[in-house]
Amino acid sequence: MNDQSPGADYRIEDLAHRSGATVRTIRAYQDRGLLPRPERRGRANVYCDAHLTRLHQIADLLDRGYTLASIKELLEAWDTGRGLGGVLGLVAEVDGPWTDEEAVRISRADLVARFGGAPDEAAVADAVELGVLKPVPGEEDLFLVPSPQELAVAAELHGTGVPLSAIAGHLRELRGQVEHIAARFLDFTTEHVFARYLGRHQPPTESEAAEAAALVRRLRPLAQQTVDAELARAMRLFATRQLRRHLDSEAPAERSEESCSVRIPVSTMRAVEKLVGPEQTAAFITAAAEREVQSRTLDALTARRDKGSGITQ
Repeated sequence: MNDQSPGADYRIEDLAHRSGATVRTIRAYQDRGLLPRPERRGRANVYCDAHLTRLHQIADLLDRGYTLASIKELLEAWDTGRGLGGVLGLVAEVDGPWTDEEAVRISRADLVARFGGAPDEAAVADAVELGVLKPVPGEEDLFLVPSPQELAVAAELHGTGVPLSAIAGHLRELRGQVEHIAARFLDFTTEHVFARYLGRHQPPTESEAAEAAALVRRLRPLAQQTVDAELARAMRLFATRQLRRHLDSEAPAERSEESCSVRIPVSTMRAVEKLVGPEQTAAFITAAAEREVQSRTLDALTARRDKGSGITQ
């Protein structure tokens, strides 16, 4: 922003009022090189619409989580003609919704009715803290629900008898694990996909930023699809294993010829799982046992034959 465009003239107090920034902040931006100096007219400093636009750009980037140092680099790129539109497009793509869900509103009365009809202020406080509910400013008995699906799951679990405090605790634990998965996926894609755009001494060009934004659109659903597939696999594996364990513990003392329960050390199970994979563990143990039985049967038959023929070792 080297030239001040024509338009309205502002004193610094007027500029602060129109931009929402304080006079002190405007002067700090000038000292940092984020905002050009005003035009000097006699004894007065005069600002223009270009200064107002720049202050709005800075405020928008700060809201998106950029530091002042990063903002300065972006604005310098804009001033030298490299363009800021592509970068802001990339920022908008990353900041945009990562789900097709649309937020809905729910009244306190409807919320109470949905969760059994008895008010529970502690549960509401937990939900607000976790972001499952967001108070609507100026509306004491109205909440915004960012994820209706998440609220529906909580209501379904509560309907089966799970206490609301337990649901909140489970969500806190789950959120930490999911955030770890998200961080690892971002590390992975950054290393192998976005490294060419990052870690440089200047912002990406207009075309590079547009290309990166297109990649974000392509990769965005992959994390969800991968987690869905792996969660389904893990749920089937562990649910089946847990069901078998409970059935074995509740089975009658008499063992049938078709099946029986045998305790195997955890270290052995882990070693087998590492060797053949969790899905093949049971089959491997069964095959190994059958092989051992057959081997011992052959040894016994051979020993019996040798004894009958008088062969000695």
